[in-house]
Amino acid sequence: MAWIEWGHPNMPWDKSELWVGYFSESGELTKRVCVAGGNPMLVESLAEPKWSPKGELFFITDRESGFWNIYKWVEHSNEVVPAYTLDAEFTRPLWVFGNRSYDFLGNSNHIVLTYRQRGTSYLGVLDCDSGLVSLLDTPFSDLSNVVAGNDYFYIEGASASVPMSIAKVTLDKNKTKAISFSIVWSSSPDVVQYRPFFSTPEFIEFPTSSPGQMAYAYFYPPLNPMFQGLPDEKPPLLVKTHGGPTAETCEILDLSVQYWTSRGWAFLDVNYGGSTGYGREYRERLLGKWGIVDVDDCCSCARFLVESGSVDEQRLCITGRSAGGYTTLASLAFRDTFKAGASLYGIGDLSLMRADSQKYDSHYIDNLVGDERAYYERSPINFVNKFTCPVILFQGLDDKVVPPNQARKIYQALKERGLPVALVEYEGEQHGFRKAENIKFTLEQQMVFFARLVGKFEVVDDITPIKIENFD
Repeated sequence: MAWIEWGHPNMPWDKSELWVGYFSESGELTKRVCVAGGNPMLVESLAEPKWSPKGELFFITDRESGFWNIYKWVEHSNEVVPAYTLDAEFTRPLWVFGNRSYDFLGNSNHIVLTYRQRGTSYLGVLDCDSGLVSLLDTPFSDLSNVVAGNDYFYIEGASASVPMSIAKVTLDKNKTKAISFSIVWSSSPDVVQYRPFFSTPEFIEFPTSSPGQMAYAYFYPPLNPMFQGLPDEKPPLLVKTHGGPTAETCEILDLSVQYWTSRGWAFLDVNYGGSTGYGREYRERLLGKWGIVDVDDCCSCARFLVESGSVDEQRLCITGRSAGGYTTLASLAFRDTFKAGASLYGIGDLSLMRADSQKYDSHYIDNLVGDERAYYERSPINFVNKFTCPVILFQGLDDKVVPPNQARKIYQALKERGLPVALVEYEGEQHGFRKAENIKFTLEQQMVFFARLVGKFEVVDDITPIKIENFD
């Protein structure tokens, strides 16, 4: 049996170990062997151990290049050898167990695999004898969870114009080409009728505030075939800060993004330093610097688009939920790039988030923030006097992760300072809104709030705006 283990203060993507245990016929563990991760001079993160049909152990590690690649264990010599290496990520962080980034094609010596490189997913078949990969074309830009048979496999995928789907792929006898591809399940089969309205994102690389360092994002230009912007007008921009913060935003169909782009807004989805998908060095940029690197990267990317002439500098807005809401609030408190912001159950007080953590992530925030002084200095709730622009807050009243009093404290302080501010509280909602009517209301009220205070245009949708303190 093979398993992965790790210990505090590490998360599994920081440092972990892969072990193999031998059992007697009576089920008693008789021997343990550390396959990888036991060398104190080599920091590595392990994932997805799998036994091949031939009894060989494959797994994923970032031991050499800092990218998660596929390796194989040679049992008789207790050696680890690469099966295929590339500056790309062949798995995702273990926030959720059960990832299936690769699988074995029957009893053959072939592996179906997926990997992410520079914001796009790729699909291929690895011939373990030759070490060569045959790439396969799909309509997807994001791929995950492959389950293989003898000469076919199922794969989960999506793109900016294709909703989350499951496809069946059948291979030729050499297992190097796809002879058939069919989508057997779609999360939203009727959405294809709206494709002319879907904005296709541009993967952009932009300079950060650190000299010579780059970061990445997806830029969605405004698009609506029924309307066209004025020739001398640049669109407003909404920047989205993803959660986690050890997560990755991907090029998949998100109707909440298309809601903005179809109404004249440009939309920016930032994979700030600390995001996964770009190797160990990239995700470790956030260690000890949460609230600094993520904030700087979001601001830098917005300015990059301004300087390129893509968006209006006077209409830059930012939004985020949970950990992304923290980055949003920190951007508004500690920088002056944005003209308005929206926080959805955002973290205002970092110390409360640490106190509410479970065993799994009990040291996670410490690694990202640091000592007690850093916790205080990076918590926006302690610096409401530094906010200078309008803010709208959305909060679930049953939220145990971010208590409602955080949003209320920020709301009251901004109200007393004379800044335009609004607070929406939802009965029965926790950390993440689940009711369709609340999700819709949140999206619409953000649009109206930004349009009235920053956008300088009227929203054509029939939306009744909520009261904005110090404005209405």
